[in-house]
Amino acid sequence: MSLERLLEALLVRSGPHALEHLRLVSLALGCALAIAFPLGVLFTRERFRSLGLKAMALLNTGQAIPPLAVIAIFLPFWGLGFRPAVTALVLYSLLPIARNTMAGLGGVPSEVKEAARGMGLNGWDVFWQVELPLSVPVIMSGVKTSAVLTVGTATLAALVGGGGMGRVIFAGIDMFWPEFIIAGTMVIGVIAIVFDRLLSLLEIFLVPSHLR
Repeated sequence: MSLERLLEALLVRSGPHALEHLRLVSLALGCALAIAFPLGVLFTRERFRSLGLKAMALLNTGQAIPPLAVIAIFLPFWGLGFRPAVTALVLYSLLPIARNTMAGLGGVPSEVKEAARGMGLNGWDVFWQVELPLSVPVIMSGVKTSAVLTVGTATLAALVGGGGMGRVIFAGIDMFWPEFIIAGTMVIGVIAIVFDRLLSLLEIFLVPSHLR
């Protein structure tokens, strides 16, 4: 194993691909949050609660499909590249967010909501001022799980021209250079830790001080 090659992989090769990886993960996670959170809220409302189990079964099925198979489904429409890679990552990111949103909101005691209504709050006020603040820790746990899962899965984007740190890892595999594999794995680990820490700070900001 060559220290010079390891440093080259870390200091020269990894920089641009790390930025690509961050872009992939950030966009996929943002899209997944924009889709899964409203769905999770919707399926905890009384009118749509019966659809929640069916929706979870569908999302479970989507996560069971291998990422490359998801990309292959969209090949006839979008070809190879960034867009199908992001689409596959979004599908993989939906389940933890939707599941934890439903679990967090569903775990708010009915007595607390009834007490809030008794104080004169309407349905939306109860949601924004009572249900959501109490469920933020559970929801953010799902978002962090989704982020870490997406950071790892985004490695496969390199196989279809989507970029990311997978380019460094697969270059190491092709050339039999373990230094590139180690460097790519290290950078992906750092990216996962950064996302987890940033989301933990966001959770502290979102949870009311009296609930921390």
